[in-house]
Amino acid sequence: MHKSWVGLAAASLMTIAVAGCSGDAALDPAQTGDGENTIELAEFPDRPYWGDTHLHTDNSIDAFGFGVRLGPEDALRFARGEEVTATTGAKARLSRPLDFLVIADHSDGLGATRRLYDAPRWYVDWVIGDETVLRWYDLMHEGPEGSQQAIAELITAAANGTLPESFSDPEQAREGTEDIWNTQIGLLDRYNEPGVFTAFAGFEWTLMPDGNNLHRVVMFRDGSDKTRKILPFGGIDADVQQLWEYMASYEKETGGNVLAIPHNGNLSNGLMFEMTMPDGSPMTSEYAARRAKAEPVVEVTQIKGDGETHPFLSPNDEMAGFGVKGWELGNLPLTLRSTPDMYAGSYARSALLRGLSLEQQLGVNPYAFGMIGSTDSHTALASGDEDNFFGKHTGNEPANQGRAMEPQNLGTREGRFGWHYLAGGYAAAWARGNTRAEIFDAFKRREVYATTGPRMSVRVFGGFDFSASDWDGDWVRAGYTRGVPMGGELTDAGTAPTFLISALKDPDGANLDRAQVVKGWVDASGAMQERVYDVVWSDMDKRPRTARGLTPVGDTVNRADATYTNTIGAPELRTTWTDPDYAAGQRAFYYVRVIEIPTPRWTLFDAVRFGFELTGDALEDAVAQERAYTSPIWLKPKGAGAT
Repeated sequence: MHKSWVGLAAASLMTIAVAGCSGDAALDPAQTGDGENTIELAEFPDRPYWGDTHLHTDNSIDAFGFGVRLGPEDALRFARGEEVTATTGAKARLSRPLDFLVIADHSDGLGATRRLYDAPRWYVDWVIGDETVLRWYDLMHEGPEGSQQAIAELITAAANGTLPESFSDPEQAREGTEDIWNTQIGLLDRYNEPGVFTAFAGFEWTLMPDGNNLHRVVMFRDGSDKTRKILPFGGIDADVQQLWEYMASYEKETGGNVLAIPHNGNLSNGLMFEMTMPDGSPMTSEYAARRAKAEPVVEVTQIKGDGETHPFLSPNDEMAGFGVKGWELGNLPLTLRSTPDMYAGSYARSALLRGLSLEQQLGVNPYAFGMIGSTDSHTALASGDEDNFFGKHTGNEPANQGRAMEPQNLGTREGRFGWHYLAGGYAAAWARGNTRAEIFDAFKRREVYATTGPRMSVRVFGGFDFSASDWDGDWVRAGYTRGVPMGGELTDAGTAPTFLISALKDPDGANLDRAQVVKGWVDASGAMQERVYDVVWSDMDKRPRTARGLTPVGDTVNRADATYTNTIGAPELRTTWTDPDYAAGQRAFYYVRVIEIPTPRWTLFDAVRFGFELTGDALEDAVAQERAYTSPIWLKPKGAGAT
């Protein structure tokens, strides 16, 4: 008979849960709710709030197996700017705290590997009675390498649908999940401080058919009075429409609000942004509307690569291809290789184009989403900083000095190396204040943007009567009162749309190279088109546009000591730009991409810090131009409904 080890830890976890519940009474009521009416708000969103919506702790089935021993409280302390000790012993601290955090542990098998590890071997052998589980137990107790091997096999088993029964039975895991969730809800309230730091409840839903990554981070707007009434929803043996039903049921029963954020689609082998229903049948308007409502924002960049676009899809985009190497090979565990015909369903820009085409057919755009970045770190340390990279998991924390050049495969197949990992990304939310309600609502209206790590401030407004003179006055007020911010929609007025675009460098980071507008549209024949416009750049009088593109900004990176100077580029870029290719009645989207000057990647910092040489492709990739992607502004024909 197969049994779960869930019951073993239930008693002790219940003790913690009771303690967490009893502590709620001592909290300021402002901490336990959604934050409405708790702080004074600005008239308009007045600054970007920085956060991570995709962080794993030792409660994730894979993170614990990889070796992490930091839990949710360590994650919250680190995000708030406190120093913690990483699993492998290094002191870890952000140079600047984050403003918000979503701890997004996998809902499937929540806490399962920790409970397995803590169980007596006799119990695993005699009571659970599964040879595979016993093998994983023994590997985890051999040490870090054995533990990572066990989790690599577990990920592959999940991809192949061969997880042992005790790992895949949601009913058996329910008790353990309930204990962990309730404990965490209490902890989140304790660290949630309106006006200072926002702690959201959330989890990662982990659908992965045949190894193709269709994960979603689920993020709640509400405090413990509502989130205690529900448990995380499992992804195994469920489909995405069941997830949306779970979310709708939560909102109906509690009056709360919840959204889902699709994982970076680059490891989905074309399944994240399909032109059809998941079963291959024609997409219906009902399905498209449900997706648009439930998933207003997409994660477009994180540790496991960048998903804005691929050079195959955007051959005329000279800046395409950032963070693609290694990740374009196939799905998450590399059980199925990718082919170029899959890319359009994996990358965000193509998805935005597909959304326009589907809207023309269905009257609803399923892919009218905003864009954010995140870390997807499995170390409990939410850092997307190149000079403070703590790895994807504990196997490539800084204690492993050779991590940049070593194979780093999440499954059991080979082909990816440490240097393929990005440092990670952040989400920026334009909000009127730092509360659960304000930041969640920014996500819901798509007034958010992604960066690959730098905290550059980017703003864009679209309208029809903006001019250069607006910069002389209160241009933010002008943007909100005469136009729409990123994430908004414009109805065709018979004239070309104009955009106010502003970008400020990260105050602790590099100067800016250029700001670009990426436009996508459906032409008169129904074909999807895209074009990238350089709209403003540093030293415009000295850097002419040539037949091969804009004159490069230069490169000040010293490869010998991993430094750079801000003697090139500009600290601020702003412009008023009108679409020169506007056509009346056209469906289109416009988003802004801001590019930094070249700076060292974490791999070069490692090489200097640990005294080794990068070689080949890793050396070539050791300097990069970090970037930001705003959410789009859509232009819709007259008579078209709002998304």
